[in-house]
Amino acid sequence: MLGNPHIVSDVMTHTVAAVGRRATFVEIVRLMQDWKVSALPVLEGEGRVVGVVSEADLLPKEEFRDSDPDRYTQLRRLSDLAKAGAVTAEELMTSPALTTRPDATLAQAARTMARAKVKRLPVVNELGMLEGIVSRADLLKVFLREDAEITEEVRREVVAHLFPMSSAAIRVEVHDGVVNLAGRVRDTSLIPVAARLIRAVEGVVDVDFALESPIAAGESAAWGR
Repeated sequence: MLGNPHIVSDVMTHTVAAVGRRATFVEIVRLMQDWKVSALPVLEGEGRVVGVVSEADLLPKEEFRDSDPDRYTQLRRLSDLAKAGAVTAEELMTSPALTTRPDATLAQAARTMARAKVKRLPVVNELGMLEGIVSRADLLKVFLREDAEITEEVRREVVAHLFPMSSAAIRVEVHDGVVNLAGRVRDTSLIPVAARLIRAVEGVVDVDFALESPIAAGESAAWGR
């Protein structure tokens, strides 16, 4: 019913800073500072993503720079200690890289980021070649949709389908992404369905309902919050 959702290729950054396997520690730090990013894809060949090196991969070198970890720490943090002695991207990177595809929905990319607790994902094609990068900030761009655009989609894709006999009597208003529906509908049992569908509209922050049955005059059903 709803219009096609935005996908990663709609919001991703196409120009990406990346390094090769042999990039040195200092080169990586310098590139991160120059591009103001916290992670870099590691590429091989003509652009296939083989890993990602992040600030978290670099920090062990500073953490263990002047320390002599005890046996327990050595056993518990073998990976960090190995990275503390690493000098190239190949030694530092996390591999295989966690990536997403250009045709993934923004919701899919957001779930991948949340589960892995990462701030950005390389975007690769079916061959694993780098096409761009998508960040948390990119995924939030959908909430910058104009209220008028959201209003039109809610009326066209939700109200007109669920309440065809009552659509003219339903007022749809959107303020800063919060959708408010008011009026009278023949079947109030469809209100929870409408709430779910409206929340699925990109850019919607919340939903408030002030809909009532024409039979139960004066008795309104409030849903949404």
